[in-house]
Amino acid sequence: MAKARGARWSLAGRLAGLAFALVLAAVALAVGLQAWLASPPVAFALTLIVMLPVVAIAVRQFLQPMLSLFRALGGTVDSYRDGDFSFGLAWRRNDEIAELVDTHNALGDALREQRLALIQRELLLDTMVQNTPVAMVLVDPAGRVTYANLAARREFNRGRRLEGHALDGLLAQAPAPLRDAIESGRDGLFGMGEDDDEQTWHVSHREFRLNGRPQRLLMLRQLTTELRRQEVQTWKKVIRVISHELNNSLAPVASLAHSGAELTRRGQHARLESVFATIEERARHLEGFIRGYASFAKLPSPRLEAVMWPALVERLRSQVGFTLEGELPEEPARLDVPQIEQALLNLLKNAHESGSPPEGVTLRVRRLPGQLRIEIGDRGTGMSDAVLANALVPFYSTKRSGTGLGLALAREIAEAHGGRISLGNRKEGGLVVTLVLPTAD
Repeated sequence: MAKARGARWSLAGRLAGLAFALVLAAVALAVGLQAWLASPPVAFALTLIVMLPVVAIAVRQFLQPMLSLFRALGGTVDSYRDGDFSFGLAWRRNDEIAELVDTHNALGDALREQRLALIQRELLLDTMVQNTPVAMVLVDPAGRVTYANLAARREFNRGRRLEGHALDGLLAQAPAPLRDAIESGRDGLFGMGEDDDEQTWHVSHREFRLNGRPQRLLMLRQLTTELRRQEVQTWKKVIRVISHELNNSLAPVASLAHSGAELTRRGQHARLESVFATIEERARHLEGFIRGYASFAKLPSPRLEAVMWPALVERLRSQVGFTLEGELPEEPARLDVPQIEQALLNLLKNAHESGSPPEGVTLRVRRLPGQLRIEIGDRGTGMSDAVLANALVPFYSTKRSGTGLGLALAREIAEAHGGRISLGNRKEGGLVVTLVLPTAD
């Protein structure tokens, strides 16, 4: 901020005043010498001899404060470049240079405040990184550790500093599962320990550029507690769903069996056929329910084979109705045909059960660079945000008799093929489910 100063006297005015004074002095000296010597040439020569040193001294005295200020200005700029913003300049005169000095000082104050704020943020970030339970290791292109937080020091070097160590040397002393997980270069889970002491970890690999140089960031996070908590919740939900389904099937079967025994005792055999038919229907429903859970739990690895889309679509059409949109790809796809067929059947049946008219259920297959997009659409009621967020979670279902495995099994099949599945409401109403599968190209 500019300081309050006295009356303004510009550089141009001061310079003009100095020039006027020098000229006036030179004229007075020349007139006096001419009157004394009575020789104009001699008087002019003596005036030049006397005034030239006076002009030089006056100009030097006029510029000396500004030259000193310019040297100080260069020094403060060098200090700013080195990160030292504690210097400032002073100028007592009220002229254009005073404005430059005030602006320079204001810049220094702003840089100093920004530097302090940046230091505070760096301290906060460093405190958070150092105390996070996630182990972080930054490695330079030469394979040496340039940064490691406290958790990483505990895992790799018994709490000692890691900076400057070669990553390969640290991994040579690390447990084999940890070494294999890092050397693989892939994100994923791995376990360390044995039996009840086994711990589950997740490793992440990230690459970026820092100060123009490529860097590799390794992050290790222990997930044992979270996974065990989630595992308990999942088992509780599974047991609850299975118990509910078993009760729904076994209670009517027990009641009908008792009714059948009473009818037999009374000799009313005509009604036994309906009793046995209902028992059979409930038993088959329970059998299908158990088979669905087993297929989800024992999904084998995909066995890829070439298949032409027209043949696969015809097999689907023979089991469930739908409208084909667009042209099918001419190139064959490499898929596990039984698994993909099962996933598409589940999605098409869900589309029919959404309240959509039969002609509103559609299938579209598109081949894009590096991927296949399979879209199943309907014109039903769609899904709310809460249902969309949980629709792919195993055992989650909004249907009264649903198992919550159709969409989950489709997602499991898509991810086993290296793809993904997504759901979204359509603008015109209904839902679209998209399977994205990778292709060889």
